[in-house]
Amino acid sequence: MEKKHYKKITTKALFDMKQQGEKISMLTAYDYTMARILDAAGIDVILVGDSASNVMAGHETTLPITLDQMIYHASSVVRAVERALVVVDMPFGTYQGNSKKALESAIRIMKESGGHAVKMEGGAEIAESVERILSAGIPVMGHLGLTPQSIYKFGTYTVRAKEEKEAKKLLEDAKLLEELGVFSIVLEKIPAQLAKQVTESVRIPVIGIGAGPNVDGQVLVMHDMLGMTKDFSPRFLRRYADLHSIMTQAFKQYIRDVKTLDFPNESEQY
Repeated sequence: MEKKHYKKITTKALFDMKQQGEKISMLTAYDYTMARILDAAGIDVILVGDSASNVMAGHETTLPITLDQMIYHASSVVRAVERALVVVDMPFGTYQGNSKKALESAIRIMKESGGHAVKMEGGAEIAESVERILSAGIPVMGHLGLTPQSIYKFGTYTVRAKEEKEAKKLLEDAKLLEELGVFSIVLEKIPAQLAKQVTESVRIPVIGIGAGPNVDGQVLVMHDMLGMTKDFSPRFLRRYADLHSIMTQAFKQYIRDVKTLDFPNESEQY
């Protein structure tokens, strides 16, 4: 079957891609310059992840990032994008346990950043918030498995849903999210076999991160896959470049050139 060329990626386009067996590519971005390169390269979905808390702000977890900060990152990304679908993470504390607050947070993200959809972690426990946001016409992407905003509940970033009880709940949560009307679900760090089962049991696209190959698409954190981060090496991460070395080399060369008066030279002055 010939691959359809999408001028603009929409939630409907992602649904069609799953039906046609075309895998969905997704990466994170947090600023204009990077998002522009990513969009021009042809990425399907850009996630403005709350991972900005880690890679942009240096926090240990995703918990400290605020709604205002997420809106700032998202609006920077939206200004760069022509084709990709931009999904924005709802930060910790903006939707859990209070569906009215959840709706207000989601509306702020959509109005102030221009993003196309929001992403929320959890299943049955956030159903009311998901429902309320969807009723306002805001597309929602789900997130199950390892949910980093619940790090203190789990106490560890290890693989989730290995036990039968947790696996059963994850499958039920995925079906519930689909029933509620989410357009897609991210599955993070769960056994590949379970991810395959989930993907086959729902009609909406399932995007994996550390969830094996039998899902409808993959997502990674941009800074990790570019090799800009050195201290994070989970099994699921493939580094497509070693920007850490390339950038370090460039910075050192610049420092040398400044100190030895090599820069600027004759042709680099007025």
